[in-house]
Amino acid sequence: MSAKIALAVARRTFVQLRNDPRTIALLLGVPLGLLLLVRFIYDGQLETFHRIGPLLMGLFPFTMMFLVTSITMQRERNNGTLERLMSSPLHKADLITGYALTFAAVALVQVSLVATLAFGILDVPNHGSLPLAVAMTVLEATLGVSLGLLTSAFAHTEFQAVEFFPVVVLPQFLLAGLLVPTGRLPDLLGAAADVMPLKYAFDALTRITQDGDGLATGAVAGDFAFVAGAAAVAVGAAALTLRRTTP
Repeated sequence: MSAKIALAVARRTFVQLRNDPRTIALLLGVPLGLLLLVRFIYDGQLETFHRIGPLLMGLFPFTMMFLVTSITMQRERNNGTLERLMSSPLHKADLITGYALTFAAVALVQVSLVATLAFGILDVPNHGSLPLAVAMTVLEATLGVSLGLLTSAFAHTEFQAVEFFPVVVLPQFLLAGLLVPTGRLPDLLGAAADVMPLKYAFDALTRITQDGDGLATGAVAGDFAFVAGAAAVAVGAAALTLRRTTP
């Protein structure tokens, strides 16, 4: 893998994304709008909103990055862009890393805006390290990017890429502890939740913002390691789906 080539791919992808202002507006605006909507829904139950606010701060960027990344990558596969790139000396890892870097950078901006809204304007309590909470949220959005890169390999059209949303994202959302604490789930569902990275992201955000735990706490460090590992595995698997072609 070449860092220079990966950065070149990232620049190319960024230019493409920059020329699509509607997608940028959706990526940056939708999470903010959804967080505000939930705040007004719980207008008379601020304690509940303060509990779930940090989790939503990561959930909305995660879902948006999954959708946009999976659709964008599927489009690249479908229009032959990836095949043309793979006919060059470009390594598969360079290509996937370049795409991941672009969307991870967008995720960083996205999460920074959401965190400013949540903690700076909506006064969501945070009893721990704000940079650590933001870091987990960025990692969560990056996980969405990684899963989107992988999922695009199994879709033949952009519509099919969207169809994977209820398969990949919704089960994690339902079992991650936002609706029902994972400890109260039936044994089978609890076991399923234990292998879903979103559950560990939620656990980390809860421990950081509500309990004030830091990386020195083994549980938080373990949560970070699990989510980062899941994202890395998804990126690696996505690279394996690319086929080398000859000119």
